[in-house]
Amino acid sequence: MVVAGDFKNGITFEMDGQVLQVIEFQHVKPGKGAAFVRTKLKNVITGAVIERTFSPTDKYENAYIERKEMQYSYNDGDLYYFMDMESFDMTPINKDALPDSFKFVKEEMMVKLVSYKGKVFDIEPPTFVELAVTQTDPGFAGNTATNTLKPATLETGAVIKVPLFIEEGEVLKIDTRTGEYLSRA
Repeated sequence: MVVAGDFKNGITFEMDGQVLQVIEFQHVKPGKGAAFVRTKLKNVITGAVIERTFSPTDKYENAYIERKEMQYSYNDGDLYYFMDMESFDMTPINKDALPDSFKFVKEEMMVKLVSYKGKVFDIEPPTFVELAVTQTDPGFAGNTATNTLKPATLETGAVIKVPLFIEEGEVLKIDTRTGEYLSRA
C-alpha cells in the first residue's frame, strides 16, 4: 500500500482500475483547512495525463510494472513473436499493441516488454539503433552546404528524412524516440 502523503515521482499505483504513475507532486498546507497533495498523474497504459488532488491519508495499492528484456524473433501475419533469452519461451504480441517506434526494430534485436499483471501494454525498443539504407535518391556533389533533407527507406521498411549526401547501403544511427537520423554508424 502507498499513502498519498508519501507520493514521490515515479511511484506507480492502482486507482479505480487504472494504473497511474506520479509525474509531479506537491504537498500543500493552506493557512485554513486541511492539507492536501496536488499531483500530476500519467495513466501508464494509455499515456493520458491528469491532475488530481488527494488527502494525505488516502491509501492505494502499489502497481508493479514489469520490464523484461526479450529478443524480437519474427512475425507471422499480425502476430509478432518475442523470445525470453533465459527460458527460450516465445511470447506472441498482436500488431495493434506495438508502438510506432517498433518500425525501427529488426529481427534478433533486444527490446523491453512492459507488462502489468502479465498483460503486455508497451514495447520499448533500444533508444538508438543502427540500420542500413535500402532505398534513397542519389545525392549530388555540392549538395552538402544546405540542410535539405530527402526521404530514405531503411532495412525495416521505415522511411525517415536524411541529408542529401546519404547513399544506399550506408548504415545510419537512428533515435527511436523521435525517428530522426543522428549520424552515420
